[in-house]
Amino acid sequence: MLNQWDELIGYCNYGYVNISNALAENAIRPFAVGRRNWLFADSARGAKASATCYSLIETAKANGVEPSSYIKYVLENIAQANTAEKLEALLPWNMPKSA
Repeated sequence: MLNQWDELIGYCNYGYVNISNALAENAIRPFAVGRRNWLFADSARGAKASATCYSLIETAKANGVEPSSYIKYVLENIAQANTAEKLEALLPWNMPKSA
């Protein structure tokens, strides 16, 4: 521990700091597991479509919205979103609680 003294002191001074990175590892595990599958995106467009889907899902999770209900909500309402304001209304933090 002598080689890591500064880090230990930092951990002791800031009790809210996690001593383990397990939470971060668990958060990225789905992407690490899926990485091999992504090699089979047949084209750049396919890879971009996958990235868009994952971005929507992770943004929903980060905002406390259940991903499948959010995707359903977006798919049901995107046809009417013909302005930037209407598209912005489809973001997860703007999703109505009843949807």
